[in-house]
Amino acid sequence: MASVVRCAVCGFENYEGEDNCENCGADLRTVDIPQEPLSFQGRLLGQRLEELGATTPITIDAATPVNEAIDRMRSDGVDHVIAVEDGRVVGIFTERDAVLKLGGRHLASVTVGDVMTRDPVVLRQSDTVAVAIHKMAVGGFRHIPIVDGTGPTGVVTARDVFRHILTITG
Repeated sequence: MASVVRCAVCGFENYEGEDNCENCGADLRTVDIPQEPLSFQGRLLGQRLEELGATTPITIDAATPVNEAIDRMRSDGVDHVIAVEDGRVVGIFTERDAVLKLGGRHLASVTVGDVMTRDPVVLRQSDTVAVAIHKMAVGGFRHIPIVDGTGPTGVVTARDVFRHILTITG
């Protein structure tokens, strides 16, 4: 049986011999080097998303006409909605999707499912800020749904992460 090494940042179990955590990208080669627990890096990267205060998700059925989704985003003052089917996250529709995918189209005939980003990367409340930063950087995302099982419980945004960094440094 292969030995595992638990990541000190996110707790993910990696195969022994891996240099970086498969979940958050943290350096596993320093696992035996003690670090000051209240260091900036520890406070930034080790905090769980539940401590971040992520926003409550605005959900919409993927079959909803996109003009209704845009009206909902405008009235709720958000730049994204989470698309669901039977309570399960199936996509995310953002202002960027609207700008890049809807030009010249008749909005009433297009559904959210036609233009959303399908099967988005998701996080869990127990994931760390480091995992969120890593997934945002690698995937080029500004919004990542937080799920409990398959249902949405929140959304972590780049704005949330930057606000968190400012509270730690300031």
